[in-house]
Amino acid sequence: MRISKKTDYALRALFTLVDHYGGAPIPIRELARRNDVPKRFLEQIMLALKSQGWVDSVAGVRGGYLLAKAPGKITMGEVARHFDGILAPIDCVSGSGYQRCTQESVCRFRRVFFDARNYVANLMDQATLAKAAQHLPVSRQEIGIGFIGGEGI
Repeated sequence: MRISKKTDYALRALFTLVDHYGGAPIPIRELARRNDVPKRFLEQIMLALKSQGWVDSVAGVRGGYLLAKAPGKITMGEVARHFDGILAPIDCVSGSGYQRCTQESVCRFRRVFFDARNYVANLMDQATLAKAAQHLPVSRQEIGIGFIGGEGI
């Protein structure tokens, strides 16, 4: 699974809003600066988040964006699916983006991608913004732990 820049930027903005949940709205310019996101691109993303009811906007000098739902009511799976459509690594194991493959009846590796899809979808659907916000950032040293010859991971 690989997420798009839109999903990446949406999650960045959402987690900034989680950190300020219950506080004052954060201006779009500040959201863009804090998350290293182009402001024009973030404006489109924030409109999409607003259309889903996840964020709300406040107009005026002290305006900006804030979460419209509690952080425990929004999952990373919902956000990823909204922007990217599917979480499946290949189309022939996707529930919503399924496309038949000519090798389905004989494919030996499809089961691994099917299991990976189920694992990732379950993990993302259980990861509310509130739960994920409690995690510490992943360190550079952790990236290769547990993988022998993990080039390309």
